[in-house]
Amino acid sequence: LSSSSGLTHESHKKDVEQVYLRCSEGSIEWMYPTGALIVNLRPNISPASYKHLTVCIKPFKDSAGANIYLEKTGELKLLVRDGERSPSRVYCFGYDQGGLFVEATPQQDISRKITGFQYELMSKGIAADLHTASAPCRPCSDTEVLLAVCTSDFVIRGSIQNVTNEAEEQESIIHVGVNKLYRQKSKVFQLTGESGNWRGQIKTLLECGVKPGDGDFLFTGRMHFGEARLGCAPRFKDFQRMYKEAKDKGLNPCEIGPD
Repeated sequence: LSSSSGLTHESHKKDVEQVYLRCSEGSIEWMYPTGALIVNLRPNISPASYKHLTVCIKPFKDSAGANIYLEKTGELKLLVRDGERSPSRVYCFGYDQGGLFVEATPQQDISRKITGFQYELMSKGIAADLHTASAPCRPCSDTEVLLAVCTSDFVIRGSIQNVTNEAEEQESIIHVGVNKLYRQKSKVFQLTGESGNWRGQIKTLLECGVKPGDGDFLFTGRMHFGEARLGCAPRFKDFQRMYKEAKDKGLNPCEIGPD
């Protein structure tokens, strides 16, 4: 978390402050914004790898007081307008497209304003998985499923207990009962209640029309801004078939017990 306050710059309202961030994910909170911030993302990786990175930012729900621009060689491109209310909206761009320039907007009372957003740096391949604009709801091929098992942040066998639709955010929350936990990067799926059942929530796009249903699925996906986002999710019996077929041919990209 990087935090800054504009009250220390009250006498110099046009001040521009530089912020350098070394982490691959985190958040910026700018209290009482005046002037501008230049946000320099400098992850601890080889500069030669920068061109393979995507930057995503997610403004805080109540963020206000500044416009957020993408800046490259002095040219500004507006990313997030002050006061824009788009719950859960994520803005992504290539690392080589520029840096972030956050400029305070004129305010009668800056003490009521806090500008803030989360950020994540990821490989362009992972970003493409999360933001497949062309066909975000299409079923995965056998090859895509088997690869997802190897590379996803979470892999579980489970059933859909319920689905909550959030029209404002254009998202569905899948409430999952876990039968077997193969892998999870963060503790999204946890033991709950006296029964000792594993449960968790996975988010996906509302347009995908997920409904509660019988039977087990293999849920895979990525962690994105602290939330589990759905990737490939075949019926478990279909996964067993494709896993066995690939194993018999020696084509499995990685080993995982399908039972």
